[in-house]
Amino acid sequence: MKEITYTITDPEGIHARPAGVLVKEAAKFTSKVIIAKDGKEVDAKRILGLMGLGVKCGQEIVLKTEGEDEDAAIEALGKFLEENL
Repeated sequence: MKEITYTITDPEGIHARPAGVLVKEAAKFTSKVIIAKDGKEVDAKRILGLMGLGVKCGQEIVLKTEGEDEDAAIEALGKFLEENL
């Protein structure tokens, strides 16, 4: 399992547009992709779960990947977070 912690810098937090793109990016990988905030974990391949976290600007999330392509997934999704959120 790979894991990174990221602080959201987008003034609107994780809102609908980037959440939708993040879900599409996560779906490209066979690995399990989890996003956690304040002890609550959701499947990053499900937009309703992701939006349900209510992540605001300045809050930390933990991105976890587990599976056969976990290295590629954590690298690509980490880069996505840096560029978009």
